Amino acid sequence: MKHRNVNALLAFLILAGIGPLHADGSNQATSGWAGTYAGLFAGFGKSDNRIVDVEGFANWGNPGYRVDYDDSGFVGGPMLGKRFEINGLPLRIELDATFGSLSAASNRLDPVGLDETVKAEIDWVTTARAGIEQAIGSATVFITGGLALARIDNSVTDIDFGPNRPTQVDPDDSFSAAATEIGWVSSVGVEAPLAADWRLRLEGSYLDFGRSTHYVNRSGDGRCGPGMPRRPCPYNVKNKLSIIRLTIIRQF
Repeated sequence: MKHRNVNALLAFLILAGIGPLHADGSNQATSGWAGTYAGLFAGFGKSDNRIVDVEGFANWGNPGYRVDYDDSGFVGGPMLGKRFEINGLPLRIELDATFGSLSAASNRLDPVGLDETVKAEIDWVTTARAGIEQAIGSATVFITGGLALARIDNSVTDIDFGPNRPTQVDPDDSFSAAATEIGWVSSVGVEAPLAADWRLRLEGSYLDFGRSTHYVNRSGDGRCGPGMPRRPCPYNVKNKLSIIRLTIIRQF
């Protein structure tokens, strides 16, 4: 599945660089304003994450226990796009890259001992989107959707402590998995002219990077829950992101 997603993303990137071709071999629109544009944006991102203790390892004996953890922060980055028409239908394709460390954490994975911290860090996001638009007076409303890539580090840190033992991290019951995840994005926004070739845009985006599975008790020396066999124990993690941003755009 991931190989098909990567191939689709590469095809979309090629499309973004070429644009639609017409009968004369050009890649210009049939009518109306069309062409390439670029911009810089700044905004606010909110990371929404959930971990599921599948077999009740951390919250002992409570399989399926869920913890939601989220946080927010400022984000920014560049974007590049192209507007065109096909049979009079106004379309656009866009690429963008979002930067800004969005980190969320919770120590409620073990709600009794409070000694296991789950954390998600999103370092960067890039998207490739296609969409349609509609002019309303001097403003333009648009919706887009496509593929998203993000560098995400999901982790669980278990701290062992007691009256006769030093406080330390238990590496066997912890994990840290940094990976480039593939997901999807949908956006809606409105933009209006500022002056000459400049436009101002307000946009909201929702990104979903699906579910990943990670294991603790990797040595298999403990049980995943009462009566369970001794083996590695799974956690399921879901990562989502919402972004609101303001973009200043230069048309070429």
